[in-house]
Amino acid sequence: MNADSFKNAFKGFDPNNLDLSTAGNWPIGVKLIAYLLVFGALVAAGINYYTVDKYRALEHEMRKELELKQLYEAKSFQVANLPALRQQMMDVEERFAELLKQLPTDKEVPGLLDDITNIGRESGLQIEEIALGEERKAEFYVELPINIKVRGNYHEMGEFVSGIAAIPRIVTLHDFSIVPSSGKLLMTIDARTYRYDDEY
Repeated sequence: MNADSFKNAFKGFDPNNLDLSTAGNWPIGVKLIAYLLVFGALVAAGINYYTVDKYRALEHEMRKELELKQLYEAKSFQVANLPALRQQMMDVEERFAELLKQLPTDKEVPGLLDDITNIGRESGLQIEEIALGEERKAEFYVELPINIKVRGNYHEMGEFVSGIAAIPRIVTLHDFSIVPSSGKLLMTIDARTYRYDDEY
């Protein structure tokens, strides 16, 4: 197309005075551009209509792929560390079994009270009271309070506390008080032992 034919294609067209009702009388070049614009808009709308759902689905699948990769990494890390975790679990179970052995059973509690009484006497203390208090249930064990009152001097009391600490069963000492009484010292102490709750 030369310059003259190009000018003829747009001859008589005034872009400032564009009227759609006279579109049939537009020059061929203007019609061609209008057709191309309409066709391009239709194609763009069609592509958008057909691809927007596909694009959303693609984005969803890409997010899912990322989540699956992260899950795979976490699981592969667990699998790689499985032997170490199994060994760690066995160690914990062994330690738990050892601790359970240190908890007195119902039958052993009276013997534990006798052991505490004997430690007090061997330390030279005068035993005022060693009595079992009311049981208190916790999540998987039962707490057994033992009320202790003994009379003696500082050295005897220190020996008594050391003796209790050496008992192979778990016994903890709490809330003690030492006051002068009848020329000696009176020690009141709250000892606690624990037993495994069979109902747990």
